[in-house]
Amino acid sequence: MFESAEVGHAIDKKTWNAELPKLRAALLNAQYDLAEHKRFPVIIVIGGVEGAGKGETVNLLNEWMDPRHIQVAAFPEPSEEELERPPMWRFWRALPARGRIGILFGGWHTEPIVERATGHLSAAEIDQAIQRIVRFERMLVDEGALLLKFWFHISKAKQRERLKALSKDPLTAWRVTKLDWKRFKQYDRFRRTSEHFIRQTSSGTAPWIVVEGTDARYRGLTVGRMLLEAMRERLDEKKVAGQPDRTPPLLPAIDGKDVISLLDFEKRISKTRYQKQLERLQGQLATLTRDPRFRRHAVAAVFEGSDAAGKGGAIRRITGALDARQYEIVPIAAPTEEERAQPYLWRFWRRVPRRGRFTIFDRSWYGRVLVERVEGFCSEADWMRAYAEINDFEHQLARAGIIVVKFYLAITKAEQLRRFKDRQQTEFKRFKITEEDWRNRKKWEGYHRATCDMVDRTSTDFAPWTLVPSNDKQLARIEIVKTLCRQIERALDKG
Repeated sequence: MFESAEVGHAIDKKTWNAELPKLRAALLNAQYDLAEHKRFPVIIVIGGVEGAGKGETVNLLNEWMDPRHIQVAAFPEPSEEELERPPMWRFWRALPARGRIGILFGGWHTEPIVERATGHLSAAEIDQAIQRIVRFERMLVDEGALLLKFWFHISKAKQRERLKALSKDPLTAWRVTKLDWKRFKQYDRFRRTSEHFIRQTSSGTAPWIVVEGTDARYRGLTVGRMLLEAMRERLDEKKVAGQPDRTPPLLPAIDGKDVISLLDFEKRISKTRYQKQLERLQGQLATLTRDPRFRRHAVAAVFEGSDAAGKGGAIRRITGALDARQYEIVPIAAPTEEERAQPYLWRFWRRVPRRGRFTIFDRSWYGRVLVERVEGFCSEADWMRAYAEINDFEHQLARAGIIVVKFYLAITKAEQLRRFKDRQQTEFKRFKITEEDWRNRKKWEGYHRATCDMVDRTSTDFAPWTLVPSNDKQLARIEIVKTLCRQIERALDKG
């Protein structure tokens, strides 16, 4: 794979001087068109061999284009804050918004390659990492990003020559570290690992572009031209309106049964028993969160459900048992302009809790397969692929020690009507009922169907759904706190 990047490509000074002004002007025009229309982000991943000119090329791109619309992110050793969250968290935070260019100096590929080459990852483990990366990159492309991945390569002899030259010059000696020389001694091992990784992560939608890094003018013009061509092609393409989705339909069960309709909505609990059980369970929850083992975990509690199903009341019974410094409640409404400029999971990745903390989501990332699906805010292809993307997201949380607890609060259509009318007639509850609530009620069947599909496709071993019949709010609260305690206790026992 790397042989073609070792043939000695070079650009003479005359060609450089003739090409550079035209390239810079065209890149600037493309960048300003991108910033004006804000149709998509450009994500440039820079990787490769040490001494192959990665930093110099990033500096050139910043020099050739307007740096106000470029954000450069480098990824050294993870900070304490980053280590307390899933590994991909810091890369999600670095993603550029639509209309901007993001240059990721090193990225999600660096750690797996280094860990495998140094013997800290098995062959099976790096293949698992590769699959996660392929899914992540596919999601970025499906969300509209223009993803360009450049791998800078030089031969072993050229790397030795370049490291020696940098070390001898007092002005550049600081750029060569002991780690660089250590990695040079492992050149052959890194090359084998990198070739395997690049083959497996180079796809039709996100291919690696291998650039020979020996000649500075050659690598600069190569990257500049490829970036320009990709941006211009994407900016100039004509989107065909009205293209039908080509995903297979989701059909209801032929016997008419589903997970929601089989719930027992008639069950009740007395007020006395409710108060005793709630006090006991809140005490148990408080004790679990003070357990020293909990510092190795976090909780992401997700609340979905019908309008007026009692999500707010259930959340208050959980927070009543917690230290106020320990939790955060994240109410999810329609996305802001900033959030719409990013992949839809971006705003949830930003709120992932660190170890020892609770984050409670009042509505969540499931909006894509519920509200957005039913209201037609996204295409069928978008919400169909979201099931797999959500499962992958939650799996990453679980692998990082985050306990994902998901509740869907369900009520009958008749009970919802009763609660709506009660809210209208009670002065201090009127703020809880809006015209949108009544409008959503007219789409009851659509939401019911979407909920059943959601549960079928996203209830997993690592993040199962708990369906809570909530015609009796007090019984629902008991079930929720009990389930939360049970899942935390199970995680603590596993270590």
